[in-house]
Amino acid sequence: MPGRYPGRVVRVSAPGASTGGKIDGAKAAEAVRIGMTGLTGESDMGRAFGQFVSPSDVVGIKINPIGRGLLSTKTEVVDAIVAGLRAAGLPQANIVIWDRRHFQMVEAGYTPERFPGLEIIGTEHKGPNGDFYDDKGELWAKEAIDREAPFYFADVEMKYNREVLPMMLNEGRESYFSRIVTRRLTKIINVPILKNSGTTVTLCLKNLSYGSLSNTSRLHKIWAESVAEPCAFPALRDKLVLNIVDGLQACYDGGPGANPKFFFDPNLLLVGTDPVAVDLIGHELMTRERIERGLQQFEDKSRRRFLDIAAGLGLGVGRREDISLKELSLA
Repeated sequence: MPGRYPGRVVRVSAPGASTGGKIDGAKAAEAVRIGMTGLTGESDMGRAFGQFVSPSDVVGIKINPIGRGLLSTKTEVVDAIVAGLRAAGLPQANIVIWDRRHFQMVEAGYTPERFPGLEIIGTEHKGPNGDFYDDKGELWAKEAIDREAPFYFADVEMKYNREVLPMMLNEGRESYFSRIVTRRLTKIINVPILKNSGTTVTLCLKNLSYGSLSNTSRLHKIWAESVAEPCAFPALRDKLVLNIVDGLQACYDGGPGANPKFFFDPNLLLVGTDPVAVDLIGHELMTRERIERGLQQFEDKSRRRFLDIAAGLGLGVGRREDISLKELSLA
């Protein structure tokens, strides 16, 4: 999973690219180009993205739409990734934008009208009657999880009521992977949002693990383990090729939800193939921001344990001294 460039992270700072929280599309595209060039050494986006995908791949762009229209993966960033994939020779039919919850994607602006010709899919979805349940009281999305593939077991349980179950899909001690990752995709590009989770961050590893699994509410009881360990399963480990953290707008408190009171505009992207290294750099950035705002006095190293677990599983580089951070600017 560290990919072609273990321990390498590119930070693209984009001062002035945001006006009132609205990101100019051309500048977002340029920031992606600079980040990909800094990572791969290729100035041509077709060759840069071509290092990670081939025209025969089915590539899933994993967004984070939990903040709906307030704070979600910027559509302009996804536009730039789609353009890079097309330049690498991927047909439009082989590019998928996906997340757990289809309704959140729609509310964040990921619609067929905004992305014509692209497949936009979610594991948890409503049926043609506009409800999560059919006329027999069964979940429309019950077959969207892969009960035949290896699953993530954790010895914690939680009961869900009728309103919550459609967002979990099953109870018990098993979390099943979405068929999107087990059956549909051959490669994954992970595009999380820069946001806090208490005194740490919820970035690449959590966007991928919790975004691919069912029955996740219970997993917060073992947060560090459940953020890292699912990423070691083949459905994720063998398919993740690139992480592009959208830090054009972010939140420093109240995450992983989206409270505008805590939004700020870092105007940056983090680019890397190594999700552990990228998350560690993101953790540093968020810690610095929270200290400057008086929310904490020092780094909470206990909240880095998920990175240690992930590094121990061979998912990336978890020691800061072994990480190369290249800082580039958008003029």
